[in-house]
Amino acid sequence: MHAVKNTYYVPSASYWPIMGSIGLVMAATGAVTALHNHNSQYGFYLLLLGFTMLVAMLFGWFRSVICEDAAELYSRQVEQSFRWGMAWFIFSEVAFFGAFFGVLFYARNYSVPWLAGSGDGVMTHHLLWPEFQGVWPLVENPDPTKFQNPKWYMGAWGVPAINTLILLSSAVTVTWAHWGVLQARRLQIILGLAATVLLGSLFLYFQAYEYIHAYQELELKISSGIYGTIFFTLTGFHGLHVAMGTLMLTVIGFRSLKGHFSPDNHFAFEATAWYWHFVDVVWLCLFVFVYCL
Repeated sequence: MHAVKNTYYVPSASYWPIMGSIGLVMAATGAVTALHNHNSQYGFYLLLLGFTMLVAMLFGWFRSVICEDAAELYSRQVEQSFRWGMAWFIFSEVAFFGAFFGVLFYARNYSVPWLAGSGDGVMTHHLLWPEFQGVWPLVENPDPTKFQNPKWYMGAWGVPAINTLILLSSAVTVTWAHWGVLQARRLQIILGLAATVLLGSLFLYFQAYEYIHAYQELELKISSGIYGTIFFTLTGFHGLHVAMGTLMLTVIGFRSLKGHFSPDNHFAFEATAWYWHFVDVVWLCLFVFVYCL
């Protein structure tokens, strides 16, 4: 970002926020419809259309921002606005994942023990599921006729441990690339970003492999009771964020090749690095609370 002016900058009117809002509503409606009505293709197509609108909005809006930046239209006030906007965005992402971790905590420490007879759930356990044992990860559901039991849960010391090492390594490479920006070392920037994108893609490959293993060999699915639902929801949304972060780093890599960043003006690079470190921290929490404990 070339924040060189001190005047107050007012951007021109844009239709991208409206397009993004419509795309979000369509994608959310389509996802809910697809989950609740598996026999209808309406929800899937609505989800696909909404997602396409979101992708088009992101590319179009960021293109406008990059063009304005290249034209040196931005002031220090705009840079400050971008910093606050990215900070609040990451805060909203923390709240998003915090809600799902809260579900994991409640299910593991309250709901499952209660169904097994702990506390006030003595009569519920005795009358409804006297054979049920509240052991986590929950592979023996209270009513297997409604939620099919998986064969086993996903262990930590395999693909998840490898993916942890991959993301920790990617945190090092993106930081190394950031140091390259601060020291105006273009080759270091390109190599660091290329390594980070490669590691992010490798993470996604291993996660896809893990999902195939879960479905085919462990028979662990999103419909396999509370454990399957929480596992795929948390890891799936995190995988989506890794995919978004990898795309962002790729765009930043192309911008670096064109020489868009300097030691004094590189907030787009910095914001992407913030996001990637956030993704790393979320995965560490996932590895500990979903896989290990």
